[in-house]
Amino acid sequence: MEKINQLISFVREQYKTDKFIPLHEPRFRGNEKKYVLDTIDSTFVSSVGAYVDQFEEMMQTFTQTNKAVAVVNGTSSLQVALRLAGVKAGEEVITQALTFIATANAIMYNQAIPVFVDVDLDTMGLSPKAVEAFLEQYGEIREDGCYNKSTGKRIAACMPMHTFGFPVHLDELLLVCKKWQIPVVEDAAESLGSYYKGKHTGSMGLISGFSLNGNKTVTSGGGGVIVTNDPELGKHAKYLTTTAKRPHPYEFFHDELGYNFRMPNLNAALACAQLEELEVFLADKRDLAASYAKLFKGLGLKFREELPESKANYWLMCVELENKAERESFLKHTNEVGIMTRPIWNLMHRLPMYANFQRDDQKNAEFLEERIVNIPSSVR
Repeated sequence: MEKINQLISFVREQYKTDKFIPLHEPRFRGNEKKYVLDTIDSTFVSSVGAYVDQFEEMMQTFTQTNKAVAVVNGTSSLQVALRLAGVKAGEEVITQALTFIATANAIMYNQAIPVFVDVDLDTMGLSPKAVEAFLEQYGEIREDGCYNKSTGKRIAACMPMHTFGFPVHLDELLLVCKKWQIPVVEDAAESLGSYYKGKHTGSMGLISGFSLNGNKTVTSGGGGVIVTNDPELGKHAKYLTTTAKRPHPYEFFHDELGYNFRMPNLNAALACAQLEELEVFLADKRDLAASYAKLFKGLGLKFREELPESKANYWLMCVELENKAERESFLKHTNEVGIMTRPIWNLMHRLPMYANFQRDDQKNAEFLEERIVNIPSSVR
């Protein structure tokens, strides 16, 4: 209890309040009001407007990718990214069970089948070694790609998720997937501002998706972004997410099944102002993470820090507790006094709609599920 009380005092000091402290709240201290009001004055508040184009250009520059496409939320970015990667109905996608539900849902929205493979303890993200072990046991290269020998279905993609902004071991995973002819679609929803060996997350796979939900480091209220280095995929992403309508001054002709996933100009205005502040946000969060690390070291608890080859955005910071009982005590006492903490997600195969899909032993995922707790991580 003494350790928890020290944490509570520390958090209240960081955020200078004795009121409720959320897990992660947005900060609006730049041009947000100015740009949003400008959008209202222009009357271009919907899916056409200058801020949509500006935001996409800013994301391309920040992530160092060829094309960024603004969409309505992170889940839709992943859904479309998988389709563009060639995932078809009835095919399989390797992913992790330790993830937010949007990862698995995006697969199912394409009528594809998730296959849950274990994570690494150090990254909390999809394990290249576990993927390789799974493919050595079940994979088979055929003329048109990799197949799962136990189901007879094509493994159409692999989708790692950068948990809480901590990058997975991307170089290893990309090598494994290249060997087995499986494209990598990065779920970079939580990792804007995170880097792996100098490259931004989302820029190393075939295509990826980010989230700009209200609880993310940068928010547009609701929003997401597809990014890719493939010009044709980028062009097609924009086309599909704007209802697959052929350009014409007045006629409406749609030549394939598209989506009305366009980010409104109103949201894009907010996103542009937030991106202008991103470096400041990241610096503050890294400073907070360093202070947490020092505190938890003194308390004898394990604070999750970035690996040497990575630069994490520290979107949600977390502590690893000794066991589930200690986790429950930690959660109970912090939340009772108005310090919001939460456990990591329930593993996907514990949810009724994902209980019967193929998975490996999930040893590491189950270990983390019982021990990881998120702590207040907002920019101060």
